Amino acid sequence: MKMTSVKMKRKLEERFKNEEWRTHFDRDQDTFRIEWKDSKQGVTISLPGVISKWENREEEALDELENHIREALKIMHEEQTLEGKEANIFPVIRSGSFPTESNNGARLIYTDHTAETRVYYAIDLGKSYRLIDEQMLKQENWEEDRIKEVAMFNVRRLSTDTKQEDVAGNTFYFLSTKDGYDASRILNEALLEKMAAQVEGELAVGVPHQDVCIFVDVKNKTGYDILAQMMMQFFAEGQIPITSLPFLYEDKKLEPIFILAQKKPKDDKE
Repeated sequence: MKMTSVKMKRKLEERFKNEEWRTHFDRDQDTFRIEWKDSKQGVTISLPGVISKWENREEEALDELENHIREALKIMHEEQTLEGKEANIFPVIRSGSFPTESNNGARLIYTDHTAETRVYYAIDLGKSYRLIDEQMLKQENWEEDRIKEVAMFNVRRLSTDTKQEDVAGNTFYFLSTKDGYDASRILNEALLEKMAAQVEGELAVGVPHQDVCIFVDVKNKTGYDILAQMMMQFFAEGQIPITSLPFLYEDKKLEPIFILAQKKPKDDKE
């Protein structure tokens, strides 16, 4: 029997029964929200995405989703501090359409990145993390620049090990440690320059979702075609999707490949 948004909403209501939480189904937006009754802080999820995951893995996918949401709600209810936790502050990549305010109306700390992406800043809490907002900075008298400098220093400390795969004459490098900051490696300029130095063709970079960063040595037109298909698939399957558009890294700049129209590699071998 086909899973519908209404059926999925009932499943989620059953999982998130709690006298301290309230749930809300938005039929027009096709979303489901779970929030604390007292603070109204919570999590909104897109039901089509949940249904897609359920169709592949059924209850296992909902178990995973429930764990993430419960952890997020728990963190929202705890008082977080920055002082003494400098080593736990990291940048996270999000899509350009991601909200710039927290659910309680505080401005999130962020930096513009590309036409498709934005950089936010988070305090790592072990199993999850919390995005840093202006209110947190004011409480502890921190400057935005301090947060950004600390986060960029920390991202450079993260592992840069990749798995390599050759496809149709192109070399794909996958960085996926599942530490929550895989996509953030795109901010490590030393890593980008290292990859640019070792490619034979052109360097393409993709961050379709939070848990992967893809580098590609594109040597022929087929390489772009494969990367485009891969980005769409990863974007659709990711827990936190970012962008389905890959970037070309050139002259220390990232440009979405669609902006470059039909730009092809210098050595266009089929």
